[in-house]
Amino acid sequence: MQDVIVVPAFVGLGAPWWDAEARGAVYGLTRNSGPAEIARATLEAVAFQTNDLIAAMRKDWKGDGAKTVLRVDGGMTASDWTMQRLADILDAPVDRPVVLETTALGAAWLAGSKAGVWPKQAAFAKSWKAEKRFSAKMDGKTRTAKLKLWADAVRRTLS
Repeated sequence: MQDVIVVPAFVGLGAPWWDAEARGAVYGLTRNSGPAEIARATLEAVAFQTNDLIAAMRKDWKGDGAKTVLRVDGGMTASDWTMQRLADILDAPVDRPVVLETTALGAAWLAGSKAGVWPKQAAFAKSWKAEKRFSAKMDGKTRTAKLKLWADAVRRTLS
């Protein structure tokens, strides 16, 4: 397996890097690299960036942040592979809901609640149901190696 890393800094890198001048880059390409390796690296970049954000948030948490469970939504969450890789990189459970587009559902609830036809916020929140939980399966040595490659790629991408 090739260690291709994509840093999708197409309009800079946001939190926690805050470098508007950084630009997207692909590292580790060889003559054997093809669309599959680049696609895999692009999906892994989502997991790496999420890990960076959670690490930054943990610095601000007052309590025990070790018991992270990430709830996800959106079209990308339909990919079992991507959600498993996210759990592996975070070393934490990832819960995918029955309704993948919870942002749209939330917008509908806001409109319905203002019209008085949907339940109160607490009752609506109880309607969230997990469809599947992804638990980390990647060994610590592999995770550490992948995170080191990511950190090095980000360092080289920063302006």
